[in-house]
Order: sequence, then structure tokens, then C-alpha cells
Amino acid sequence: MATAANWRPGLPAPAESDIVQCVACGLCLPHCPTFRVTGRETASPRGRIAAMRAVDEGVAEVEGTFTTMMDECLACRACEAVCPSGVPFGRMIEAARAQIEPTRPPQARGVKKLGLTQVLARPRVMRLLGVGLALTQALKLDALIPRRLRSSTPRVRLRGLLRPLRSRGRGPSAVLLTGCIMDVAFRHVHRATLRALAGAGYRAVVPERGGCCGALAMHYGLPEAAKRMARARIEDFEHADLVVVNSAGCGAHLRAYGELFADDAEWAERAEAVAGKVRDVIELEHPARPGASIGRVAVHDACHHLHAQRIAAQPRAMLRAAGAELCELDDGGRCCGAAGLYSVTQPELSSELRRQKAEKIAAAGAPVVSVANPGCAIQIAEGLREIGSDVRVVHPAELTAPARGDRS
Repeated sequence: MATAANWRPGLPAPAESDIVQCVACGLCLPHCPTFRVTGRETASPRGRIAAMRAVDEGVAEVEGTFTTMMDECLACRACEAVCPSGVPFGRMIEAARAQIEPTRPPQARGVKKLGLTQVLARPRVMRLLGVGLALTQALKLDALIPRRLRSSTPRVRLRGLLRPLRSRGRGPSAVLLTGCIMDVAFRHVHRATLRALAGAGYRAVVPERGGCCGALAMHYGLPEAAKRMARARIEDFEHADLVVVNSAGCGAHLRAYGELFADDAEWAERAEAVAGKVRDVIELEHPARPGASIGRVAVHDACHHLHAQRIAAQPRAMLRAAGAELCELDDGGRCCGAAGLYSVTQPELSSELRRQKAEKIAAAGAPVVSVANPGCAIQIAEGLREIGSDVRVVHPAELTAPARGDRS
């Protein structure tokens, strides 16, 4: 007689068909950053799936140890990339986190929901906060930022934030995902991306509305909020020839829009159509620049490029075309410990992974490291500062885009 699962009704849950794909072979263990740091089975993909299986079989509850195990996961998907059975761990951990969200204290749930659904999802609110953060940093009042948030707080350039982004170029339309954090702290990357798109023969378009893609909400147990944001982005993008992103985590999430709406016939077809148009700027073919040289560049592979999207050769080709001498990192596929809100929710594990990544980058000997994800860029810059390294963190689009032709 089958035992009833202990998943909370009405919420996404890891599917039994996904759980049973894991044969507990352990090949994922040496690739899991949290297992490598802690050595604990409970901090491994195999252990986490075993916990999901226990809940699915009705012998464990969604609380206590289960919550800790899911929270400690980086969701880097390194395990997924090496699994011989093709276990879809990414969607399993997202579903498990949707299950544990109601178990958290009301205050913690409220703060998270406010941040992910009312702040990140509202571009005007984000820009207002960005102005405040830029002024705080310019006046050297960083002590006003809560200590736990400082290592994950980006530097914001007030002048760049106040100057509007402008569409440019001719050719097929390539609409830029402006996003949330990218639109506030990395507008210089957006400008470089728009120049790169125009240089590659596209009409680089800045959407009138813009906003968050919903990735963080989905990663942290708020699937309905993620769907609301996704619907808005689908409406922004469905008439474009291409949807271009310059953030690894956003690109991976946009490509999963069809899966997000798998149970919603009204939106599923539209979501799949948009997902099929998504390209990271580093995937596009960019014209070679004969004789150009940008010197030695270390390459950091964001987890959501390397593991979730299998993007590895493309950024290297992009950098070589611009005359870069590439420096590969030792253990380069290992997560830097950024992982969205991980540095806030799991500061000790995040700090250790940050230190390890910074030391590998410094040891590569290049003056610049190419980083194509905002969370990674913030985390790595902080790690390099902590170890006293002067290596600069730069998005590959900044290194390879044509020179500024105007002030847009």
C-alpha cells in the first residue's frame, strides 16, 4: 500500500518521477561545493534527494533538518551537469524551497516577500533605492548598511544610473533584458552590451517597461510571484527577433519559462516562444578585431552558464576575437558562493567559497577577470578586496564592445 507523501498541498513539490531518477551513485559528490567544504552527506545532492524521497514516501516532514539541507544548497547545478542519470536537480530544489517557505517565521517571510515581489519587481523603486545607495557610498556612510548585507551590496554609480539607456543600431531586433540588479548597479554593462549588439549587426532595443525576470523569486520559494514577473517579461519580448541577456542567472531562468508555465495552457505556448529567442550576449557572433589586444584575462564561468546552460566556449571565443590572452582558473567550475541571496542566508559557507574563488583568480596572474553574472561580480570583487588583490572584475561585453560612438 502506497504511503501518502508529506508535501504541503497546493504548492509545487519535487516530482516522484524526478526523485526516482537518482540512483545514489555519488558521482555528484566531488562536484558539489557545499559537500566539498563540509564533508557532510546532508550537504550533498545525494543527501538532499534522499531527504526529498523521505518526504515523498511519508516518513519525514518538511521542517527542521529538511529545511536546513535545502537552504544550504547553492542551486549551482554542478551536480546536474555531471549526473549520468540526468536528474533535474535545479527544478527539484526550487520546488523543495516552495514547500519550506511556509515553515519560516512570519517576519522572515514578510521581509523576503517584500524584497522579491515589491522591490526587485518594480524598476522605479529599484532606481530610487539605487540613488540612495549611491549617495550613501559616495558619502562613505557604508556603516549605515546592515553588516550582513555589506558583502553582497554592489557599488552603484550615480551618474550612470541617472543617464538613460538608449536603443541603437540597425538590423534584426534584439531586446535587452534590463532586469533588476543589472539595471541599477551594472548600467555600464548594459551600455557595453548595447554597443556590442549594434556592432554585431542588431537593432539593440531597450524595452519601455523593463523589470525583473523572476529568477530570484523562483529560486527562493515564491513561484507565483515569479510567474507574475515572467508574464510581464513575455509581453515585453514576444515581438522581438531575439531576447538578449548579459546575466547568467537571468538567461537560465528565461530559458526555463516554458517549464515554469507547464501547467498553464494559456501562457505555455507564449512562454516557450520567448524562451526560444533567448541568447546571452556572449553567445552571439561578434566581429573579430584584427590586431586588437586587451591583454591577459582570467575567465570565471558562472554556474548558470556552465552548468545550467552549458555555455563555456562562447565567452572565450568572444574574448579571443577582441585580442585577449586567456588565463584559465584552477578548479574554475566551482561556485563562487554568490548564488542569489546565499551570502545573506548562509554567510559562513558563502564566505569560504568566496575566499577560495578569489585566491584562484589572484593565482591566475591576470590583471582582469571576466565575469558575466552580477551576483558573481559582486561576490568576487568583495573576495578579491578581502585578500588584498587588485585584480579588476569586468564583464566580457565591457572588454569586447566597440568603442563609444556617442554618449548614449
